[in-house]
Amino acid sequence: MALLTVNSNGIYCERADVYLDPWRPVKRALISHGHADHARWGHEQYLCTHSAKPVIEYRLPDAKVESISYEEPIHIGGVTFSFHPAGHVLGSAQIRAEYRGEVWVFTGDFKTQKDPIAEDFVPVECQHLIMECTFGLPVFRWPDEAFLRKQINGWWANCQEQGVLPVIGSYSLGKAQRVIQMLDPDRGPILTHGAVENTNEVMRKQGVDLHPTIRVEGRQLDEEYRNGIVICPPSAMRSAWMKKFRPYKTAMASGWMASRGNRRRRNVDRGFIISDHADWQGLLTAVRESGAEEVLTTHGYSHVFARYLREEMGVRSRELQTEYGAEEGEGEEESKG
Repeated sequence: MALLTVNSNGIYCERADVYLDPWRPVKRALISHGHADHARWGHEQYLCTHSAKPVIEYRLPDAKVESISYEEPIHIGGVTFSFHPAGHVLGSAQIRAEYRGEVWVFTGDFKTQKDPIAEDFVPVECQHLIMECTFGLPVFRWPDEAFLRKQINGWWANCQEQGVLPVIGSYSLGKAQRVIQMLDPDRGPILTHGAVENTNEVMRKQGVDLHPTIRVEGRQLDEEYRNGIVICPPSAMRSAWMKKFRPYKTAMASGWMASRGNRRRRNVDRGFIISDHADWQGLLTAVRESGAEEVLTTHGYSHVFARYLREEMGVRSRELQTEYGAEEGEGEEESKG
């Protein structure tokens, strides 16, 4: 029997009796990161990295959460587990499982592109790789960080010239903080929705040096902030909360903005191609550097990517059915503040 399998609760290691990012309540869960489709409510025990723990405790205040360092081994039922940087968001991890020389790696969500918030992705060698492929099509290729900084700050300057307030939709854990660090704080105030600012506060307490931000409160925006920029969850952009910013222009920060059709469906003025997931080249790099003999693909374009691995790279691969979000950051649109 394989070391890791899938049942109705999630990805399961029977020998250790633990689950990896389970989607239904279980006794013991190893958690790759704090996004809601991976760190779900109801497990009796949670284990994650030290840097992922604060946001998981914030989002799941009654959870019993333990944490360990990256690459620190933990032995459960004869199986050796360890967590390795995934590059997705702060504290995100690939989970490695080894038993008698058989090595499996579960990537969780990951990206190979560097950003100023998340720990850099580190490839982990294995025989069996369970990997997400949210953006598993060749069309998805991410621009570099310097280009994105210039693009976003240029749009902000253009909005200031027009006398409108720019509002960027980005998920409150990971994406929002990355966008904040791309902004030039000398251009004006960086205003945040409560859900974003709550996460900022958690990260600042763990020593993350974010640009100064101002929580948006009250019904009417003060005139002194009209030359600023607003960062909020995508859900807030569809709510009455937006009325206080009129006149404004909207943008979405997402890997899906690589497709013009997605930008139109989001009904935003501008799209910035910024993702917390690996692009096409990042996915291929992760497979090559793992040296995996078998790749099991999950959420996103999992069927297409598995077929490419088989037919073009000669890697044994198949799709694995899970219950993680297919949309980038789906489930992260908090309603707080």
